[in-house]
Amino acid sequence: MAKNLITIDCYLEPASQARLANLCGPFDDNLKQIERRMGVEIIYKDNFFQVVGRPDVAKPVSDLLRELYIETQPVKGKVVDLEPQAVHLAIEECKALEQQSSANHGKEIYIKTRKGVIKPRNPNQQDYVANIMGHDICFGVGPAGTGKTYLAVACAVDALERQEVRRILLTRPAVEAGEKLGFLPGDLSQKVDPYLRPLYDALFEMLGFEKVERLIEKSVIEVAPLAYMRGRTLNDAFIILDESQNTTPEQMKMFLTRIGFNSKAIITGDITQVDLPRHIKSGLRQAIEVLGNVDSISFNFFQSHDIVRHQVVSEVVEAYQHFDNQQQRIQAEKQAAKLAAHTSEPEAKV
Repeated sequence: MAKNLITIDCYLEPASQARLANLCGPFDDNLKQIERRMGVEIIYKDNFFQVVGRPDVAKPVSDLLRELYIETQPVKGKVVDLEPQAVHLAIEECKALEQQSSANHGKEIYIKTRKGVIKPRNPNQQDYVANIMGHDICFGVGPAGTGKTYLAVACAVDALERQEVRRILLTRPAVEAGEKLGFLPGDLSQKVDPYLRPLYDALFEMLGFEKVERLIEKSVIEVAPLAYMRGRTLNDAFIILDESQNTTPEQMKMFLTRIGFNSKAIITGDITQVDLPRHIKSGLRQAIEVLGNVDSISFNFFQSHDIVRHQVVSEVVEAYQHFDNQQQRIQAEKQAAKLAAHTSEPEAKV
């Protein structure tokens, strides 16, 4: 096994004890996290680092250390603390590079917005953005934190600023997530705002608060509940249906048939977090079954390892998936035992 490992030398310049301490983290926590998640060993003395690992991993990790060291540069003479989130995201990008080294995922895709360039962080996100650009209807299915909604909004903003579409339409089924919200005061937009907050947050980050407010006033950006889509034909629009796991089959069919000329629809959702009553089937689940073989419609399925939030979110999702699988297995065993007992009962004598 050892003969498959290589050692990459890495000097971090200019040498600075404060910046090196910032990079390593308290009790070398940052380095330990990189070692644990990337499967390497990091040895260092002052600003000389060595990365020991597989050839396809050691080089990306050495580049990761250089990039993180750059982020520790003082701003106006003040040392900038290296946040755990920055380390986590850098590791996710490094893992993506490792996967890309074993499988060619084609040319990298970037999304340009007024606030900067947005880059997919892993191969699944890369494929997702490519499918959004290449298909009129695209489904993004997977757990929270995989970037489904954020990247969809980024593509919508990019299309609007390049004048490929004339407006952005945001919609979402107004279904309570286990809580009864009761009557919501205000106009239509204010009633729907709580349900569309993730979409607003992404827009504010990419365009700025004032720009978004102006575009909403001019109806260039439109917010509407899914129920209000019936009877409309949406031309020259970029339409995002978020939380689509909470649509009914009838609502999903209605939404998909609203799409007009020069329009693009992105449907995002997580089929493990359905808030509909138990007797109602999710429209997203049915759409996956019905439309899975339609060539002009793309599906991207994200997994827990695609999550780009805190590492613990991936662990939470995996724990719930493991629990659900166990429950399904137990239920299947009970059904099988009940069926076996029923078939083995002797026929009643007449």
